[in-house]
Amino acid sequence: MPGLQLAEGFFHEAVKPILKIHYPDLRFSAGLIGSGSEVLGFDTEMSTDHHWGPRVMLFLRPGDFKTKRDSIRTVLSNELPTTYLGYSTNFSEPDPENNGVQSLQPVTSGPINHRVETYTLDGFFTHYMNIHVKKEPVMIDWLTLPHHKLRSVTAGRVFHDALGLETVRARFSWYPHDIWLYILASAWTRIGQEEHLMGRAGSIKDENGSAIIGSRLVRDVMRLVFLMEREYPPYAKWFGAAFSKLKSAAELSPILTSVLHAASWEERESGLCNAFEILVRIHNSLGITKPVSPEVSQFYNRPFSVIHGERLTKSIIERISDPEVLPLTKRRLIGNIDMISDNTDLIEDTSIRLDVKELYK
Repeated sequence: MPGLQLAEGFFHEAVKPILKIHYPDLRFSAGLIGSGSEVLGFDTEMSTDHHWGPRVMLFLRPGDFKTKRDSIRTVLSNELPTTYLGYSTNFSEPDPENNGVQSLQPVTSGPINHRVETYTLDGFFTHYMNIHVKKEPVMIDWLTLPHHKLRSVTAGRVFHDALGLETVRARFSWYPHDIWLYILASAWTRIGQEEHLMGRAGSIKDENGSAIIGSRLVRDVMRLVFLMEREYPPYAKWFGAAFSKLKSAAELSPILTSVLHAASWEERESGLCNAFEILVRIHNSLGITKPVSPEVSQFYNRPFSVIHGERLTKSIIERISDPEVLPLTKRRLIGNIDMISDNTDLIEDTSIRLDVKELYK
């Protein structure tokens, strides 16, 4: 059973009735967002070996969180069933030798070490994203919040909402228009900077180097498609799986696969040029700039075919008018935090996020 479906049923059939009896006046929100493959809808049987199972996130008002959190945990520990739809509701203690992993641990009686976890709205978003829910996100927030975290707080599902969790999630549904344009322009800049290097490496018989650059370009193509279809990319494990669900994937996926498996730089270039032309057609369909020619051409006087990504960059930044975003277009376009680095610690550590803002000054 998909974990999200399991969690929603567990809330409505097991958790909510207990809360209604013991805390009839409690106002709360409940759902499953944030980390977890099941939140994104990509969980498989393998996912059940860690952090997966009947679990719920319970959001309380600050006063109730302070005075009722421990009581709620105790009541649920004593009254939840030991299983739900055949799955244990009891979890192991966090494993200090395995990143604090918890897994399902069957028991025959309570108390249950459940994972109905309590938060305040501000507490969760501060911890997970270093964002305060009482403030609207500003430009620097948008540029330093990783794609995968934006996706994970807008994915999942809200089961019950008396505190406005959906309203908070809606703030992050997609980028403000000119920030989106800036990130799109930055993505095209990356392509323009590297598209000719793949052939150059191949021309000196460095097929490994050419293949590495080719794979980087494939990732940039895929990221651009996510951005143009207005979907946040997930982190690396589910990047390809999520891409396959995009509207443009049916046409692009076979081409990108051929690039990744190409035996020569010439084959790689041919596939990438096909992909670039499709990308420009998708760009033109958005209507955010005047139409741009989708034809590839020679890289100046060198024998490599490219789309000249800088053409797209120029056409996009000409449409940016937001006075906060405009200064960024006068400098090198570094994009958002995911384009600066894919270092896991950088994009996961929310305290570092605020340090990265210095790059945009």
